[in-house]
Amino acid sequence: MSDTSLKELFSYLQKDMCAKADFSSVLNHPTDKGDNTEVNWIDWLNGYLPKRYKAAKATIIDSQGGISDQIDIAIYDEQYSYLAFNYNGILYLPAESIYAVFEVKQKINKEYMEYAGKKAESVRRLIRTSAPIMHAGGMYKPKEPHRILAGILTTGSDWKDAYGNPFRTCLNSYTEFQQIDCGCVLSAGSFSYDYSANKLSLSLEEESLVFFFLNLLIELQKMGTVPAIDLHAYMSALTIKAN
Repeated sequence: MSDTSLKELFSYLQKDMCAKADFSSVLNHPTDKGDNTEVNWIDWLNGYLPKRYKAAKATIIDSQGGISDQIDIAIYDEQYSYLAFNYNGILYLPAESIYAVFEVKQKINKEYMEYAGKKAESVRRLIRTSAPIMHAGGMYKPKEPHRILAGILTTGSDWKDAYGNPFRTCLNSYTEFQQIDCGCVLSAGSFSYDYSANKLSLSLEEESLVFFFLNLLIELQKMGTVPAIDLHAYMSALTIKAN
């Protein structure tokens, strides 16, 4: 029997991710740095999340013509994203298919925490439909849309103490739609925040990816499957001729 522990395996994955993140620091252009870091996170998530989930840079739309800001990383249900469009290099996803959204930055600070909250709000304010589902024994009622998870992912921190009072002040300054639930600072550990209980949970620096990944899986598990899209609502954008 192997004596390799799960903790050791996750530790190896964390070192690999940190090596990729460090590569972005040698790039001179700030946009190149950001794009490289986003790609690393997206590749990492797609490599380890269960296959029902997909991570991608995207813009989110709804049946009423609403549109979000561009999201660095959206985690969505690939199987039930009937209306995913790739137009002019931009991926557009229906709001119903979204599980979580993340902002990716090089550093965590007040400006970027506020920015991440506004990005989350642009998604959570969208209209999500829910249709009944037919099955062999009858019909399931429309599912109530879940709360979309929001987070921030960075390599380092502009704060000396990444999770000190300035960070906690940011967490408590959000409106309901802006709330940031979780995140990872590779050099300082990960966090999750339970707003209902006012409880902040932090990981050790050396366990940042282990904590972030397992916490993300727990939250995704709670959500179950995304609601079925009411395609009739989206058809309302078409001009239909009556004979």
